[in-house]
Amino acid sequence: MFKVGIFFGGPAREREISFLGGKTTYTGLDRYLFEPIPIFIDGRGNFILIDPTYMESASIRDFYPPQAFVSSDKYPFRVYEESLSLSPDQEEAMIASVGKRLLPHEFKAYFDFAFLAVHGPQLEDGAIQGLLEWYGIPYYGSGLMGSGIGIDKIAQNELIQRTVGLPKRLFSLSKSEWDRFDKEVLFEQVKAQVGLPFVCKAPHQGSSIGVSFVKTDDIKAFEAGVLQSFFQKTITPQEWVMLSYEEKGALLQQITNLDEGIAFPLFINEEKLCKHPAELWVELDTRFAEQYEPVQLSSIHSEDAVLFESFVKGQEFSCGVIQDFDGKPLALPPSEVIKDDEDIVFDFKTKYLTSVVRKGIPIRTSLANNEKVHAYVKETFRLFAFGACARIDGFLSPEGEVLLHDPNTLPGMSPSSFIFKQMAEIGLNVTDSLTYFIRFSLRERIRTGKFTGIYRKELAKIDALIKDRTAHLASRPTKLIAFEATDESYEIAKKLYNVLTASAEWRPLLVYKHPELGEVVINAAYMAKPGIADLNASLTEPLHPLIAACRENALEVTRFITGDSVPEVIAYQ
Repeated sequence: MFKVGIFFGGPAREREISFLGGKTTYTGLDRYLFEPIPIFIDGRGNFILIDPTYMESASIRDFYPPQAFVSSDKYPFRVYEESLSLSPDQEEAMIASVGKRLLPHEFKAYFDFAFLAVHGPQLEDGAIQGLLEWYGIPYYGSGLMGSGIGIDKIAQNELIQRTVGLPKRLFSLSKSEWDRFDKEVLFEQVKAQVGLPFVCKAPHQGSSIGVSFVKTDDIKAFEAGVLQSFFQKTITPQEWVMLSYEEKGALLQQITNLDEGIAFPLFINEEKLCKHPAELWVELDTRFAEQYEPVQLSSIHSEDAVLFESFVKGQEFSCGVIQDFDGKPLALPPSEVIKDDEDIVFDFKTKYLTSVVRKGIPIRTSLANNEKVHAYVKETFRLFAFGACARIDGFLSPEGEVLLHDPNTLPGMSPSSFIFKQMAEIGLNVTDSLTYFIRFSLRERIRTGKFTGIYRKELAKIDALIKDRTAHLASRPTKLIAFEATDESYEIAKKLYNVLTASAEWRPLLVYKHPELGEVVINAAYMAKPGIADLNASLTEPLHPLIAACRENALEVTRFITGDSVPEVIAYQ
């Protein structure tokens, strides 16, 4: 059995999304093949072998920093541990209260493979990948080159433009230019380059953090969008003094939150470091009592440039790419982001906090256009030296132009993520997908020429385990999961299904009690639909030719991982 260290958290703004992916990986790993070892990375970069009970928490802040280390003298702020001023002994005590500190040279004693359920700078840009390569630990995802390209949106767009073509209007603005030049002049320059409306992006963030939409010819909206992408915020004395005690606390909590604020630690007027919202509260009270001047707050992880992109009116999509046994890219069925309003920007709030968008597979267009998307994403995957798995987003214009952007070398791992839904369409459930990611990532590490002999032995061991599992899968006792034609019943069945597929003892049998077809026995592809209406449609509508082609292209991989053929309705009873 392989021990898999599941890395999650980290100093990036996407650490809560990372935690969701870490939990999915922890519960979804096949217990016949792998032993999951949760490795939490805190905001200071400490690696912690964490007590598995904390994997049931809803948020990182529910267990770290532990409540005993959090002071709430003035207002009960929910902070991350970077806001705490701790001595070395206190830091060690904080770590020991949730687990055991690990140093990189100790990794090999605890796990054989690092599954990187992480996102953002230092985690997705080649930094942690380089650390693991130094210590000879194989890891999930792309290597150093692909990771470095995958984190930089400005470099990505330039490379895509020069290689596979990108007829999208782009412009970038450095922080020094923003500070030196008149804002009206800069606004006119951006409009001349990309037009109106346009999107402002933080170049090194994922999960659409630091993204805003400038819809109108409004200098204030432009300035607000740029500051959001730089992770800066201005507070005026007029704004502050008019707030009640509760409103001040709520504003500072908003600044603390990673998804909507600039986060702590931060600089006040780019000179004084401030770690805690309570400390900032005192500073603002004091400064505004002494001088009536605005205060500018800047994250210590602020961006040095802003990327502007012309707003594209078209069908937004996300397409996963995996590999076959020879390393050639295999495009998955793309997901279309279907919006209630075409002017909606798919930002962090839209992705995770609202229900104004839904995902459809494949893109609602011609087969030729879907195939064109496949050709572009596969070529990008190859040229950028991605490995194992990547997700590449883009737009399909009404004229049939494909405009790619934001390749992602470590796609999100939450249960409802694009990548799992697309993997399900070729017959791989969450557990099977994770097995694929580990096995084919190990194969990618061999291609680099480092520790090749050792990794080949590890790969042979994993392949033997997978073959043994698939050979004995049919002999496992069956657990029946029967569900009714309601969304609630369907969701419960999904959860039970995911638990049983990760089990080393059971084999789930899914029976859907269809109101017209009767009892229908189904499998993986049908357990990733958004709701019961989508499930019903998939059972009665003909299979889309693009999905059929994807299943056929991935058949060798699918059969190796599952021991089964392409997914289909097994029987009507």
